[in-house]
Amino acid sequence: MLDDLYADVKDRMNKTIEVTKREFNSIRTGRATPALLDGINVEIYGSNMKINQLATIAIPQPRTIMITPFDKNNLSPIERAVSTSELNITPRNDGNRVIIEIPALTEERREELAKQVRKKAEEKKIAIRNVRRDGNDECKMYEEEKEISEDDCKRGKDKIQEITNEYIKKIDELVEAKVNEIMEF
Repeated sequence: MLDDLYADVKDRMNKTIEVTKREFNSIRTGRATPALLDGINVEIYGSNMKINQLATIAIPQPRTIMITPFDKNNLSPIERAVSTSELNITPRNDGNRVIIEIPALTEERREELAKQVRKKAEEKKIAIRNVRRDGNDECKMYEEEKEISEDDCKRGKDKIQEITNEYIKKIDELVEAKVNEIMEF
């Protein structure tokens, strides 16, 4: 019973870690990466589609993203989607592909991005603590229904706290890696 609870808590915390990684990948650092385009949808054929479903994405240089659409008719919609995205980057269109030059970050912008990363991380830590709270509540419910003893509940809460500490540490490691990546360029 408690093992199922621990597995559920770990599963929910793992999902939080995955969301954190995806959000961090979408924060631009000054280095070109296809992950920067993950959150951008292009309105094509009456529906929204991801850029990687409409084109190949290449990184020919550290600060350049090249998007080559499978269908040349999609060139303008892709360019429009990139230019109106949260990336705040103006793409170029050479008639065959969309070229995105990633500008170097100013020191002020680096600090701003680092602050944004820390803020997102704090939100994810809160989510992890909420999972801990839910696990503790479930443990308490088992105790009240006499399915486990008071001692088992105490041990269960201690184990859930250990799991929580482990996942909070993982988020801290992700933050440190992302902030270092932002500051290195």
